[in-house]
Amino acid sequence: MLELIDLLDRAEALCRDADRTDLLTRLGQGRRRLRDPHVRVLVVGELKQGKSQLVNALVSAPVCPVDDDIATSVPVAVGWAAAPEAVLVGPSGRSAQGDLSHLTRTAVPVDAMARHLSEHRRPDGSPVTYGEVGLPRHLLAGGLVLVDTPGVGGIGSSHASATITALPTADAVLLVSDAGQEYTAAEVEFLQQARAVCPNVACVLTKIDLYPSWRTVAERDRAHLRDIGLATRLLPVSSTLRVLAARHQDRDLHDESGFPALVEYLRDEVVDNAGMLARRSVAHDVRTVCEHLLMACRAELATLEDPAQGATIIAGLEHGRQDAGELRRRSARWQQQLQDGVTDLMADIEYDLRDRLRRIGREAEEAIDACDPGEVWDEFDAWLNQRVRATVAANFVWTHERAQWLAAEVAGRFDAGDVTLPTLVPGNNEDVLDLVARLERIDVEHVGRAHKVLVALRGSYGGVLMFGMVTAIAFGMSIINPISVGVGVILGGRAFREDRTNQVKRRRAEARSAVKRHLDDVAFQVGKDSKDRLRRLQRVLRDHFTTRADELVRSLDDSIRSARQAAHAVEGSDVAALRRRTEALEALRADADRLAAPDPAMVLA
Repeated sequence: MLELIDLLDRAEALCRDADRTDLLTRLGQGRRRLRDPHVRVLVVGELKQGKSQLVNALVSAPVCPVDDDIATSVPVAVGWAAAPEAVLVGPSGRSAQGDLSHLTRTAVPVDAMARHLSEHRRPDGSPVTYGEVGLPRHLLAGGLVLVDTPGVGGIGSSHASATITALPTADAVLLVSDAGQEYTAAEVEFLQQARAVCPNVACVLTKIDLYPSWRTVAERDRAHLRDIGLATRLLPVSSTLRVLAARHQDRDLHDESGFPALVEYLRDEVVDNAGMLARRSVAHDVRTVCEHLLMACRAELATLEDPAQGATIIAGLEHGRQDAGELRRRSARWQQQLQDGVTDLMADIEYDLRDRLRRIGREAEEAIDACDPGEVWDEFDAWLNQRVRATVAANFVWTHERAQWLAAEVAGRFDAGDVTLPTLVPGNNEDVLDLVARLERIDVEHVGRAHKVLVALRGSYGGVLMFGMVTAIAFGMSIINPISVGVGVILGGRAFREDRTNQVKRRRAEARSAVKRHLDDVAFQVGKDSKDRLRRLQRVLRDHFTTRADELVRSLDDSIRSARQAAHAVEGSDVAALRRRTEALEALRADADRLAAPDPAMVLA
């Protein structure tokens, strides 16, 4: 870290001397990356799989609530701090719980953190949005932040949707599943979506101390991972053994818990890998800046040292300037390609969303036609909500994958020596379904005895009158006789059943209309969010590549101007100072190359 900061300081000083504020902007972005060394690891999984206990065992502190009945309901981020500290973050009194613009922080004792999180409220009774814990632990010293997420409760739950939208901002994901059973279909689907969005995913098999057949479950889980083509590690652990080992300082028990392999994975493949990527990114920026500055210095120095070659040097730079001008002209074409690609993506994503929602609509209609929706509406509402959230999550993952593909396509078409792909981080869209109106409720109307009698009398009246008159004419019986009464009872019962059937049909029609309106609202809100995300992508890529082209043209212009000035310079110009500046830039570039080179230990591993 100190070497990188020194590298940036030297590069910024040379940029100021050359008056290259555009290159200073690039170095400033690298410095901002270094100021945020946190490596976020999301701990995800179904309900009651041991996620919170796993985090507690990793940091050797009961910071996350663990209970047979109580489940984590809000995220908890555990990172490094010089002294133990805990903070509950939630909306202020004047803001709604979903409004993230007015959040207040409340410090609480670390040992009281789990209790407040399980109660889902702060000491003053206000709700909690998320919690933050800082602990002086060696595991966390490298910037590692463990985020204990609420149990997803199924791939289509609200927590699952929120977790999936947070995956692109994570450096790694740990999917936690206990050894009681092999992976469910929901867990496999969640793994596939997580792997598509986050490049570093590992699986943790917990509670191996409770299940003697955990090795069989582990082999079946590995088979599931192979079936879906995921080369993901599976780490069996026991949080209980880890806690006991720490309490009794028992090394053998600690090894048996499986945590050494998990800690090694977090340290070597997550923290070190994230640091290596950051180091390479900053070193690449410094090296590119050196190349731009050396372009002008070398041209001026070569002209001063050999004035006879000045015209040749200037001619070569002019040719390069024409190439850079062609690069700018090509920029108009790749910008058009980017705009067309985003337009096509918007249409494809909208079609994908509507197609998925149409399938849900057909399934919902089949379910409605098979029952009385008023009697099972609560279960139907929960099912529809789960299916919609699963669809939104799948559409989000597909949108992110296509956005990455488009960014790579544009980068490939750009055809320049210094083109890096910017990091594409989606906006906060986990609350997009909060804007969707709830599904209208369909209830069974209360039918009183008076209404039932009235319906029966209305249906039986015609039968009693008709058959009473027939029997009166044919047999001289009174209108009200056993035959007419029997027929009236039969017709009255039939009228009552038809009225009840008509009520069910009416409720089915109302339910279908309510589902259609709800799905249309979902398509409108989610479609708007997807289009906004793609527009952000378009602006990020356009600005990124345009800046790279402008930097190259500016460097060539400065080189031509410096060479021309050197060609007309008077004898005795300060060649020594220019040579020292060139040597300083070359030394800086060499240091950047050294820091950007792969670590031999990582290569051997």
